Order: sequence, then C-alpha cells, then structure tokens
Amino acid sequence: MKTATTCCLVASKTPGYLTRELPSLGIHDVHIRTLAGAVSIGAELPQWLEQDMTITDYHYPLETGYESYGEVLAIGDSVQIVKPGDRVISFYGHQDHAIVPESKVIPVPAHVSPREALLLILSCDAAKGVRKLTLTPDSSVLVSGMGTIGLLAVHYLRHYVNVRQIDIIEPIASRAELARQLGARFVTPDSDMYDVAIECSGRQAAFAELQSAVRPHGEICVLSDGNREALTLTPAFHAKELQIVASSDGWDYRQHADWLFADERHATLPDLFEQETTFSNLANCFTSLMQSTELPIKVFVDYEQTS
Repeated sequence: MKTATTCCLVASKTPGYLTRELPSLGIHDVHIRTLAGAVSIGAELPQWLEQDMTITDYHYPLETGYESYGEVLAIGDSVQIVKPGDRVISFYGHQDHAIVPESKVIPVPAHVSPREALLLILSCDAAKGVRKLTLTPDSSVLVSGMGTIGLLAVHYLRHYVNVRQIDIIEPIASRAELARQLGARFVTPDSDMYDVAIECSGRQAAFAELQSAVRPHGEICVLSDGNREALTLTPAFHAKELQIVASSDGWDYRQHADWLFADERHATLPDLFEQETTFSNLANCFTSLMQSTELPIKVFVDYEQTS
C-alpha cells in the first residue's frame, strides 16, 4: 500500500501530521515524490489562525499550501508531457507524495533550482493581474505591499512589460530594498500622478492611498486575496472615476513557465525565502509562525533532508 504523509492542522490551531493511502494511479495521473515546498505566509497564516475573512466555517483536519516541487515517479498510460525522473511543479500542498492529474503538472527544466521553480505559481498569479492593465514601458505604476505577490508583480512589470517607473509603498525596509534591487523606487506617493496601481498588501490603508495616488480615469488592479481586511472604495474612487480590476490565480501556468524559465530569466527572480525548514519540522515551524510578530516573506521546505 502506498501512502502519503501530510502536514496540516489536525485541530483548531494545532499543526500535526496525517498519513493516508494514496489513490490508485489513473491513466491521466502522475505520481510525484515531493523534494521541496513553500509556505505562503499571506495565504496560509490567516487560515491557521482562523482569521481568514473568506472562510466562514473551519473544518478539521485543514490542509493548506499549494506550492510543491518534486520528482515524477510514475505516470498513467495516457500521460504525455512528463516521464519518470522529470522535475515538476504542482499544487497539492504539504505532503511527501501525491497523485495528481497531468493537467495540474508543470515541467521544470533541469537548470532551474527548486527555489526558483517554487516561485512559478505566484509569479503567474501576479502576471495575470499585470496583464489585465493597460501598460506601456512609459506607464507610471505604483505597487503597494512588497510581500511575495508584490515583489513578483514588480519583477513582471520590469522584465515582461519593461516598465521604467515602478514605485512602491512598503513599511518594512528589507522588503523595500528587495523591490529596489528589482528596479523599483520607495516613495511617498504624490496624488494624481500614477497611470495605474496594483494592490498587493491586503490593507485598507494602502488601498486608500492608491486611490488617492492614481490619476483621473486610471486603473487599480487588486491582487491581494482580501482575506485579511475589507478593501473599500474611498471618495477619490468616485471623484476620479477610477477603474478597479480584480485578479485571481494565474493566466496560464505552463505558458508562464516557458517565459520565466527561458533565457536565464529565472535568475532575475528575487530571493524570497527568508526561512528554511524540513518537512519533519514543518509542524513546529507552523506553530512558531503563528506566534511570531516578525514573519518571513516565504519559507522553503526541504523534504530531502527529512527522508
């Protein structure tokens, strides 16, 4: 019997491990052994603390996470895009083995590191929002919140759209410095200056500042999840007749991977993993993060040190 061990919340605010039997391999399925994963602080921490505004009723065990990097062990008879031994990204979260449909598997070239590969999903999510805006290299853009999504939005603005003026709102100096290294400027915004803005902070104060800073008839894309605070419209939205664009999930993960992993572009990604743990210590890491007031941007989870 093949099993998978999952790190999850086994009860309210109680991280632990569960072991379950893996489903049988279907003809369109891929069996993946996890080599590395990532903790998405902005998405997962509100769920662990039962503070996610998008969840009205919590049921346990509760599995979180969606960024997994692994090795293909076996494939169903109809699978065509990968073979055993290939490295892939998928969406199944914190477990050491998974059976996933071929449609949820993204091949990763051998020259791309696990840390770079694990940024693919949120890079694609950020890119979808950027692609919804009317942008040229001469556009002036203001981005709030230099967590993972904000920094990857800045990266895409610079390396795909080639925007020259990218300004940011970010209270944490180390995160503002990462954005500066990507070509952004840390500013106190002037009103009516920016063509477009991108909201990545999940905070109403920042969203209100964006509405004040965008020119009349400008655009604001909301990339943050809306899982921490209610984001509301201010009088500036109506007075300036602004346009609000919502964006969620990625535009096309495989096509985005073709762009991100080509021409050494992956090497331009910022290093967002400020903390590292092993899969065997992940439950303890969850507990520590729930109690911490200083959070990393992302946590890298090493499964190979565990095995």
